[in-house]
Amino acid sequence: MTDKVIENNQVVIMGTIVSDFIYSHEIFGEGFYMVDVEVARLSDSSDLIPMMVSERLMDVSRDYKGEKIAVTGQFRSYNRHEEKKNRLILSVFAREVEFVEEIEESAKSNQIFLDGFICKEPIYRKTPLGREIADLLIAVNRPYGKSDYIPCICWGRNARFASSFEVGARCAIWGRIQSREYMKKISEEEVEKRIAYEVSVSKLELLEDEYTETGNENVNTCRTVLADC
Repeated sequence: MTDKVIENNQVVIMGTIVSDFIYSHEIFGEGFYMVDVEVARLSDSSDLIPMMVSERLMDVSRDYKGEKIAVTGQFRSYNRHEEKKNRLILSVFAREVEFVEEIEESAKSNQIFLDGFICKEPIYRKTPLGREIADLLIAVNRPYGKSDYIPCICWGRNARFASSFEVGARCAIWGRIQSREYMKKISEEEVEKRIAYEVSVSKLELLEDEYTETGNENVNTCRTVLADC
């Protein structure tokens, strides 16, 4: 059961550690920490991806900044309550970490596969230049009745296709994790720079067993999760 569930959320990233470790939480005596990994894009830009890692996988007392790593794991979410609202926090949960000397330009350094359920009506729009975009929110099951809620963005033909997806439908998504800076208005005088994370979709499929009991459960949970966002 566990192995099957893990297959529906697969991530591989390769990049450079660019921050110190920050303590996150502890489960059964095992500490988990957050660290930022800079992953290069094909262009000259890069994505800054947060990684959650166990102290049993890495020596969190060390300074690894500047070192290159290859990580396999899952893209996970949790809901954090702040400013009287819920905020969806996303990170790569590391299952395996390997230090590497170099990352070749041809390496597939940022890949993700998700198999989940549409839990919010797709938002389809066009940019002022006519580029088509569709935003999706996917619920991906995890062991022990938990789910991760992953925002995804589609482009062009994929956006048109995704715009027809109904809430509760099951779909498969391939793409990469991307970071995006935005300005959050805190008050009338204060604005704060934040980073949003999402999956940039390169391929997606609508799966046959669309309206399952599991899908409906995820939809109901998703509505609860997003109620204050």
